Amino acid sequence: MFKEFKEFAMRGNVLDMAVGIIIGAAFGAIVTSFVSDILMPPLGLLLGNVDFSNLFVVLAQGNDPGPYASLAQAQAAGAVTFNYGLFINRLIGFLIVAFVLFLLIRSMNRLRKKAEVPPSAVEPTTRECPYCATSISIKAVRCPNCTSQLKP
Repeated sequence: MFKEFKEFAMRGNVLDMAVGIIIGAAFGAIVTSFVSDILMPPLGLLLGNVDFSNLFVVLAQGNDPGPYASLAQAQAAGAVTFNYGLFINRLIGFLIVAFVLFLLIRSMNRLRKKAEVPPSAVEPTTRECPYCATSISIKAVRCPNCTSQLKP
């Protein structure tokens, strides 16, 4: 059983998938940081000093009654909150990841199309003899079957 598991784990597809998941998680962390630390502060400033991570609605008061200045303060008081600001941050992060993946797949498809040679673009290596209708080399000046003189 251990041998079968080792064969399964060492397959190329499983290793490729593992590397992809690890890199994807790291990329997700980078995008999350980009959205929360770089993109959202200027966007919040443009919209009137709004900190999206602190946009919330109190559904039920906590041990200490509100109003709460921040989401952390509301959660520390035990209030039940609807955190739509965090959802906006994560939604923007998702859209960035989706757009980057779209660009990556689009460029990979373009490279794949360039690598594939369409059948019509391949130079023919044979032609038909106009006298006996047999297939002959494109370079032939005389048909090997009927010995007719051919035009190059």
